[in-house]
Amino acid sequence: MFAKRVRHINRYREIAAALLSQGFDYIVEEMGLPQKVPYYQRVRPVFTENNTGGVGERIRLVFQQLGPTYVKLGQIASTRPDLLPPEIIGELEKLQDKVPGFPFEEVRSVLRAELGGTLEEIFQYFEPEPLAAASIGQVHQAVLKTGETVAVKIQRPNIATDIETDLEILYELASLAERRFNWAETYQLVDMIDEFAKALRNELDYTSEARNAEKISKQFINNPMIYVPKVYWDYSTPKVLTAEYIEGIKISQSEQLEQQGYNLSLLAERFAKAIFQQIFMEGFFHGDPHPGNVVVLPGEIIAFLDFGMVGRLSPEMKYNLASLIIGLMRQDSDDLTKTILRMGIAPEHVNRLQLRDDIDRLREKYYGVPLSQISLGEAVNTVFAVALKHKIRMPADLILVGKALLTMEGVVEKLDPHLSILDVAEPFGKKLLLERLHPKTLTNTLRQNISDFSELFISLPQHFKELSSIVKRGRLRLEIAIPEMEHILETQDRISNRLSFSIILLAFSIIMASIIVSLSIAGQSSLLWRIPVVEIGFGIAMVMFLWLFYAIIRSGKL
Repeated sequence: MFAKRVRHINRYREIAAALLSQGFDYIVEEMGLPQKVPYYQRVRPVFTENNTGGVGERIRLVFQQLGPTYVKLGQIASTRPDLLPPEIIGELEKLQDKVPGFPFEEVRSVLRAELGGTLEEIFQYFEPEPLAAASIGQVHQAVLKTGETVAVKIQRPNIATDIETDLEILYELASLAERRFNWAETYQLVDMIDEFAKALRNELDYTSEARNAEKISKQFINNPMIYVPKVYWDYSTPKVLTAEYIEGIKISQSEQLEQQGYNLSLLAERFAKAIFQQIFMEGFFHGDPHPGNVVVLPGEIIAFLDFGMVGRLSPEMKYNLASLIIGLMRQDSDDLTKTILRMGIAPEHVNRLQLRDDIDRLREKYYGVPLSQISLGEAVNTVFAVALKHKIRMPADLILVGKALLTMEGVVEKLDPHLSILDVAEPFGKKLLLERLHPKTLTNTLRQNISDFSELFISLPQHFKELSSIVKRGRLRLEIAIPEMEHILETQDRISNRLSFSIILLAFSIIMASIIVSLSIAGQSSLLWRIPVVEIGFGIAMVMFLWLFYAIIRSGKL
């Protein structure tokens, strides 16, 4: 416990220093970090204000300073344009795992602990220099005793412990932020950190990545043009992943592909179809199909690598995604509005009329634009941006769809700028429509609805009993919420105040008139105890009248 406390204190000090170095002093103070670091003022580093970058750039630099956990979290956060503004997303996308590899002796140690044998006992050959090194692990080329060339991914020693320490601190900081900042509470920062933490912990388990690879491989079992490396389960554990070694040309290297005689148009079409197949038909897709994770093999075969990040779509999510794309193609604002509300978690008081107006403006953006010129990924992400504006939270996997589509479109455009993504997507859209109208699907939907209604009717007596009990105890509360109620009440207050003021002015005028008439009949002077009552009263009445007249003119409601 003491060692854990020391780790936390040291990490808090590093976090505070990183924030200070990028000019986030107010966050350090507001979050109460000085109270969490003993002798804070004494150990606080002095920084000069030498960074003139924007907020997004400074956040990225903070993440880079804080190391692997924050770099990974930043990379995951960059896939959530529904939660973060574009300028921050753009900077987080620049985060790279530029870290040195760990020593070969540590590689030996991890392999012995995980695979139960020495490196020489397991492998015929093992390359000491890593092919690539990242924040969580590194990859080495090797040859098994049976002769297969493999890529072995090995997790960094103690990285899981370091990440858990960082996640514990992030949870504490997120809770503090929600108590101190309105924006943190609005965006439900604790839930956001929880979501990111799940994705990060999932990447720490290499067996999960191996299962993902096999699942996507089965999707293309009848398509020899799409390839996924074989996983060697006998040599794989949560900290070691051994897979078939694939050597090809990155799909983004169009010039090299063309020099080697590859058909770029065919590659673009195959790549797009592979992504659409995973998303729309299977509902399980590669979440990060950037050029580094996709290579081309002889025969125009496309191979997918690295399945640490995948997306999963339930039948309901697939249905909603299809409705969204159909609504975009038809430019139907009503369908789009209903679909957005079905897809996400909407706040209790979401302004549906304003949401509909924003969707109308989005529709006008694409009005008259040929389908071949519309970016499907951009259109989907724009819809999600509208949802964010209205605090509607979309499921992470749906946001990953938008990210994957944008990445795919970027690759396709480089390979074949004339290929229409929507033309490639059309057959999959038709399949989705047929799937929605298929008797089996309709029957399942009807059966589910009947089951839901049955449960509702069965539970009605119990609900009525509970309601009756609440009413008898006098604990029934009725809350009525009317939009713009506060504004209406304020307006009513102003009207009633002016009406009261007018009545008082009228009564005062009547009294003054009565005094003047009485004095005239009696033939007496207007002086009362040597005070000119009439003149003073007339002056007061004029001041009151002019003030009321000015207030009405100023309101513009004359």
